[in-house]
Amino acid sequence: MNYMKEYAPAKINLFLDVIRKREDGYHDLGTVFQTVDAGDTVEATLREDGEIHLTYNEPQNYPLESDLVFKAAKALKEYANCALGADIHLTKVMPLGAGLGGGSADAAATLRLLNRLWNLDYPFEVLESIGACLGADVPFLVRGGTAFAEGIGERLTFVEPLDLPEGAALLIATPLDAVPTKDAYAGVPKSGPDRWEQYKAAWNAQDAAQFKAVQSQSAKSTIPQFLNPASYFNAFEISVFPTHPLVAEMKQKFIELGADVALMSGSGASVFGIFKTKELAEKAAAVLKPISRYQTVTKFWHR
Repeated sequence: MNYMKEYAPAKINLFLDVIRKREDGYHDLGTVFQTVDAGDTVEATLREDGEIHLTYNEPQNYPLESDLVFKAAKALKEYANCALGADIHLTKVMPLGAGLGGGSADAAATLRLLNRLWNLDYPFEVLESIGACLGADVPFLVRGGTAFAEGIGERLTFVEPLDLPEGAALLIATPLDAVPTKDAYAGVPKSGPDRWEQYKAAWNAQDAAQFKAVQSQSAKSTIPQFLNPASYFNAFEISVFPTHPLVAEMKQKFIELGADVALMSGSGASVFGIFKTKELAEKAAAVLKPISRYQTVTKFWHR
């Protein structure tokens, strides 16, 4: 085929802790990534002349050379020593600087898309290694689903994909604010490995218990400790909330509007909440719309 399309699902962080600052200036993290059914769309038409052209559904405020879609296409072409090119069109709906990995998801989708369009047939592992050169979230978003991530996000352990319990809904809202990543990191506490290790141990124990229950057909596997707010943590809330009160206000309103769980995603500024019903989530979305630059009622996504 000379034309193909690829969905670019975004992500949230169900848990995120900052363990330490490394000598190279980066930070070691412990996080649980989860893809969600919300994202941009990448389309591509084959070019025989080897050129890479990129267009958008609306003007973007950054140079083409810095776009992760363009970088991903160039990186894959160089890795494969491919003589083909593509006209790429990005339909952008996800907000920038929102903690949802929108740009990284676009890069990951571009790698998957051109891998098919150019008949390269690389496995996910190869695309993930290319993606690691583009951004810390890209390797996870190549595959999506549910995964533990460590280091700067490049060490991935994929687990059984999670689904929301029957009838539940996910609301994501981005307030009328943006959180520069450097600001979020500037004041975040470095907690060491204990909290992350305890979280993983609790997850594994819960997962084992659920597996036994499912095997005996006495329960259905869902999110570990689904409605226990203590299972959800983001260290960046500690550094972001004092300097970005709109984000803190957004999370508080989620709770007031009936979310069983509410948490900031990534380094901000988006907040997500899990509601027992879609109706509750939609009512909350209507209330939050005037103070949101983006919102969606959706669900978890996996292949």
